[in-house]
Amino acid sequence: MIEVADIFREYGDEYRAHHKLSLPMIRAMHAIQYCRTSMMGGHVDQCDDCGHKQISYNSCRNRHCPKCQNLPKERWLEERKKDLLPIPYFHIVFTLPTELRAIALRNKKVMYTLLFKASAETLLELANDPKYLGAQIGFISLLHTWGQNLMDHPHVHCGSSFFVY
Repeated sequence: MIEVADIFREYGDEYRAHHKLSLPMIRAMHAIQYCRTSMMGGHVDQCDDCGHKQISYNSCRNRHCPKCQNLPKERWLEERKKDLLPIPYFHIVFTLPTELRAIALRNKKVMYTLLFKASAETLLELANDPKYLGAQIGFISLLHTWGQNLMDHPHVHCGSSFFVY
């Protein structure tokens, strides 16, 4: 199965040469590209009984790395599931308009704060309106700054529940 690291190894240099990327993006690409390879160093494990040796390469531990973050992500999800009540939930995504992405890249704190605020206010206002739901809701919001194609695509995922009053 092809991994993101395989794509970065094959096309990363050419992509970086033709696209302006921020330093954190470049660092993330390099970390993912070299994760669990000899470029990250490693160690040798040896069986005390038979002497069999196995080389294990170090992971990058980058928070964007699909290999390194899979287990922590699953643990986080399991912990969040413990917080859920036995009531209906829904998922909604708020995406920053394309026209504002360049501004967001230069003013991340301000723009991402506004995206969170606008999405929260929208959810609360619409949910509270009896015309739509007439309910008080609770939600968790998560910011994603890249899309599935690894391009700049700021959006907020909101998981919400409600009870009718």
